[in-house]
Amino acid sequence: MTETPTVSALLTAMREIDDRGLRFEDVSLSWRQHVQRSHDRAALLRALLDPDRPRHFGILMDNVPEFSLLLGGAAFSGSVVVGLNTTRRGDALARDIALADCQVVFTEQAHAGLLEGLDLGDVRVIDVDSPEWAELLAPHRDSIPEVAEVSPDDLFMLIFTSGTSGDPKAVRCTHAKIAAPGRMLAQRFGLGTDDVVYLSMPLFHSNAMMAGWAVALAGRCAVALRRRFSASGFLPDLRNFGVTYANYVGKPLSYIVATPETPHDSDNRLRIMYGNEGTAPAVAEFRRRFDAIVVDGFGSTEGGVSIPATPGAPAGSLGRLPDDIHILHPETGRVCPPAEFDDHGRIVNADEATGELVNVRGAGQFAGYYNDPGADADRVRDGRYHSGDLGFRDADGFVYFAGRSSGWLRVDGENIGAAPIERVLLRYPGFAQVSVYAVPDRHVGDRVMAAVIPSADSAFDPAGFARFLDSQPDLGPKQLPTLIRVCTDFPRTATFKVLTRSLSAERWHCADPVWLRERGDDEFRLLTEELAVSLESETAAAG
Repeated sequence: MTETPTVSALLTAMREIDDRGLRFEDVSLSWRQHVQRSHDRAALLRALLDPDRPRHFGILMDNVPEFSLLLGGAAFSGSVVVGLNTTRRGDALARDIALADCQVVFTEQAHAGLLEGLDLGDVRVIDVDSPEWAELLAPHRDSIPEVAEVSPDDLFMLIFTSGTSGDPKAVRCTHAKIAAPGRMLAQRFGLGTDDVVYLSMPLFHSNAMMAGWAVALAGRCAVALRRRFSASGFLPDLRNFGVTYANYVGKPLSYIVATPETPHDSDNRLRIMYGNEGTAPAVAEFRRRFDAIVVDGFGSTEGGVSIPATPGAPAGSLGRLPDDIHILHPETGRVCPPAEFDDHGRIVNADEATGELVNVRGAGQFAGYYNDPGADADRVRDGRYHSGDLGFRDADGFVYFAGRSSGWLRVDGENIGAAPIERVLLRYPGFAQVSVYAVPDRHVGDRVMAAVIPSADSAFDPAGFARFLDSQPDLGPKQLPTLIRVCTDFPRTATFKVLTRSLSAERWHCADPVWLRERGDDEFRLLTEELAVSLESETAAAG
């Protein structure tokens, strides 16, 4: 087996490439230039960082060339990059910087204001758009290449989780954890010197690093960098840069297919779209419109559980359940039996068949969280990695995502996953996006609520949607949503994951219109202030 590479080794292999490199707006760098400028930044980092403290520095930037150059500087100097989320604010951002032991934070003019007034202690803030940056870098220009000795198991980057169910945790990402997936994907998809990798997902996140930036290095490809993802800018970028491979996480596929269709959507070089959490309808529509292969896998920033996409898998399936991943019942800890379905495709044993995805052979690629032993202990128990993700499998071994353990619904004494309900609701032609979550029931347990974003040319039709729900044979009575919140957008993380905890906490107390359908009703009715007060008082009275 070929030895696992380091990030610095992948970059060093690009040092003599002049005919391709990184492109961003009107900036173009060959890989030779990129490697040399990364060495310049490595020399600066050696001068800036105290060797007697963790040699960590933060990057608070959009996807701009300097982000990539500083990644290279970290690799060559043996330093550790801390990816800082540009959507974090105030004390939350200061907390992340402190937790990760940053000595320096590099930012750009667009985000420098986020750091003003924060109590960062002795952390130095450097704006790379300022004269100070040019002065700091000047003595190190055209530095003699020097590569720190690092092993694949050495720490390269701290990447924060999305924080959808609590404060984000800093995941330890080694050189191997970044480089190995890049090499695997480049080989899997046959990427090489004629390919162009499109990076529009934020570089502070694992998806962009492992499924994008590292893929370009391993495949010796060109890179097309976009400051932030734009659905309307996606197709123009494909054509302008000649993109052949792109990555995504979360909802971008849904955003792209929601743009107006043209007869020439497939007039581009895109071959592969790789990512995770794409919905089955969005995946199918993207394939049709853009004539590209879409591979939707399943994994997390931590890397303890990964389910590769299986060719020919049933729609909505994540793929075949690997031998080392078991679905364990959250209460008994036993392996869940396969899901059973009635003649209409409705799961009839969801409570017994749905459980947590657990790596029973160890932690997989999970190298732990930084400065959080309690979270480590919660994630790895009795030598097993607990993902916190729910799923069920069919008789053929294909696994289906059922939601997060933090988003488990308890309806009439039965555990229900949100994801299967979302898959059904996304069939409704009037909805572009859907998020399902629990809110308190007026009697006991939870009731199912859904926030929806109507399609661009649709308004919410309460009667039509009620008829749709009643006609879905694979939607059980306990899965029926009784509250519908009609939104123009959802609260999200920077990687487009919906903050369902915020939606759940707001319940029906929001400026958006909310529609109520009690059991036995034929239609949804608009939740008036009087109805909302009544619902709240009854829920409170039930405790």
